[in-house]
Amino acid sequence: MKLKSTYRYRHRHSGSKIREERLQYHRIKANPVITTASRAYKHLYEYHHLDREHFIAITLDGASRVINTHIISIGTLNQSLVHPREIFYKAIQDKAAAIIIAHNHPSGQLSPSRADTQVTTRLKEAGKLIGINIVDHIILTPDGYYSFQDEGLI
Repeated sequence: MKLKSTYRYRHRHSGSKIREERLQYHRIKANPVITTASRAYKHLYEYHHLDREHFIAITLDGASRVINTHIISIGTLNQSLVHPREIFYKAIQDKAAAIIIAHNHPSGQLSPSRADTQVTTRLKEAGKLIGINIVDHIILTPDGYYSFQDEGLI
């Protein structure tokens, strides 16, 4: 969360003098809340058209507010190597309660590959061990997205 300072002035009467006090208020600018795959897709929209696979993790706090968005790895035209260690390292650094993982498919193919499904299962199991929930795995393409959660695979 970010603080934005706002100042107001208050006039105070003290005997025959008027004193002006500067009061400082802080407004908290909240990070976006992501509770659906469509919101995650909007948050990650800038990655949908890239010419190489990018594996991304959105770290979330306990109220599903975005803490940070990390590019975990940049792969080739049709694959991106990812290890649980790199993903959960960022999540632990951010003190995240949960993460959303995503990657783009430069080919435009919306359906997950067998490797995508295997990585999702492996990351879900690793998350259970360390107490950081994988909320969703999203595949990004220019034509839309595929959500493992929406399809009942997470």
